[in-house]
Amino acid sequence: MVAHVPDLLVGVDVGTSSVKVAVCAAEGRELAHGSAPLAWRTTPFGTETDPERVLSAVRAALAEALTRSPEGHVVALGVASMAEVGVLLGSDDRPVAPLIAWHDSRDRDQAARLAADLGEKEFAAATGLPLGTQWSLTKHRWLRDHGDGVERAVRRLNVAEWVVYALGGEQASEYSLASRTGWLHLRDRTWWAPTLEWSGADTGLLPPLAQAGTPLGRVAPDRAGDRLAGAVLTIAGHDHQAAAVGAAATGDGDVLDSCGTAEALVRTVPAPLPEPAVVELTRHGVTVGWHALPGRLSVLGATRGGLLLQHVLRLLGQGRDDLPGLDRAALAAEPGPLSVRLAGDGTATISGAGRDVTPAAVWRAALDEATAEAARLQKIVTGAAGEYGRVVMTGGWAHSEAMVTLRRRAFGNARRSEVVEAGARGAALLAGQAAGVSTAIPGRNS
Repeated sequence: MVAHVPDLLVGVDVGTSSVKVAVCAAEGRELAHGSAPLAWRTTPFGTETDPERVLSAVRAALAEALTRSPEGHVVALGVASMAEVGVLLGSDDRPVAPLIAWHDSRDRDQAARLAADLGEKEFAAATGLPLGTQWSLTKHRWLRDHGDGVERAVRRLNVAEWVVYALGGEQASEYSLASRTGWLHLRDRTWWAPTLEWSGADTGLLPPLAQAGTPLGRVAPDRAGDRLAGAVLTIAGHDHQAAAVGAAATGDGDVLDSCGTAEALVRTVPAPLPEPAVVELTRHGVTVGWHALPGRLSVLGATRGGLLLQHVLRLLGQGRDDLPGLDRAALAAEPGPLSVRLAGDGTATISGAGRDVTPAAVWRAALDEATAEAARLQKIVTGAAGEYGRVVMTGGWAHSEAMVTLRRRAFGNARRSEVVEAGARGAALLAGQAAGVSTAIPGRNS
């Protein structure tokens, strides 16, 4: 008798600081994980890396996860990623420029010119984005202004799209990632000529648009090892939306609290939202874009709370292994007049510290600040998207017991997801959809 070999799904989440991989059973149960750091360099202009480093990290994380996974036939592989970051390819399919980090602000002058040329309200109404330095189009304009290889580019791909293509898949622009470029018209779901022209791009530079979960070819035998060869490939979209899928937090009233370095509150809502509501959300820094799920929008508010906590933990000379003890002490501490803030240049500032200040009090003040920022965003999003029902917490800081406790006090029905890697699991589920192995996305209609 021939033993049954189970079908396996693989999901990749290319985040800012690392690549995470989840190997899942066809029904979505996580079986194994892998990860690899993603290295960036600081230049006189800002923060960037080489596209090939992304592929190296992806292959290392895949190898680790597959080494740890049980026997089985890998039928599909999905890739989610950070947004806004793009790979420019020349006619020989090789990158012609570095990857500029989404949080890099070298394009301040370009953003100011965009505001003057197009107008903030017009830009927000068309794209669902507040005008600033985060989006792809101003970094593309910066590259053109500085002549950094962009004139040789014949194709631009977002990071997840680049990984899928590099593994043997077809080129495509996925809607949730396209929604973070500043080039996609939100209502029309087409490329918007005014921003393309302004940034020096054109529709020929961008591949056809596709929905997350669309099959886009198969892994080539020479691209990622024998075990992945032939697996159906798909783009699983923006990592926050993939995490909402992976954490089963895409139902009406669900809120995904993605507590990573860049914290995000994500609501999944039916399309469309009225234009005045979109403009009002963007006025508060909240974005509206297409979701990784068809026919749905993602209303996303971001804070720098995770970055603040990262800085303060380092300032206190503590590491993640010290977190349980620090959390217990922080919950017992009285915050008092102490306050911790993240300055515009990304540095943490502490005020109101007396002689008897303790690490626990500083940590509590940082947690309180991060929670207050999230609560402020929650109120704004609720005003446009309606009352929320439950908050599902994922990401590294969701492992802080003090963080979970304070979020429950602020939000009421908040809980930590039991999923280990929500973004990677969501990518695996969408891969299963692409391969026709799994059809139900948990939480979509809950």
